[in-house]
Amino acid sequence: MVALLAGAVMYYLQIYAFYDEVAGSGTDDVQLVSLASGEPEPILYAAFQAIDAESSPIRYRACFTTTMSHAMLTETYEMYDSTPRVAPGWFDCFDAEAIGAEIDAGTALVFLSQKNIAYGVDRVVAITADGRGYVWHDLNECGDKAYDGTVVGEECPAREDFN
Repeated sequence: MVALLAGAVMYYLQIYAFYDEVAGSGTDDVQLVSLASGEPEPILYAAFQAIDAESSPIRYRACFTTTMSHAMLTETYEMYDSTPRVAPGWFDCFDAEAIGAEIDAGTALVFLSQKNIAYGVDRVVAITADGRGYVWHDLNECGDKAYDGTVVGEECPAREDFN
């Protein structure tokens, strides 16, 4: 009985307890890195909803819609190679498997939103041909090295810059 209770508590903590809803600002919740400036710029979006957790820099997930076309986006913003991370099942708008299938099929394109939003973590945005958008955090090369124990090297920023 104790093991069952402990398992239920652990499940609740992992799936529900640490996540908080993120209130959107309505103006700059969705940004993409411009090819021209190399800086993040807000894009047109609506129906924004997001969750995040303080317990890990890669728990952020968001969904939105946009009227911007793939042609305009690819000419203006920096592409990125990433696959989505799974979100909690109760965050209905974000289905990582379906988003990944759209990326593989070429009906969703992935863009860099912000480099090093946390140490070794980039914010990534995928936008489908019909205007559905998804945001998640992905480990970049420095994050991969830092978290697997490999020597990070001079090309990565100092961890102290992120505290």
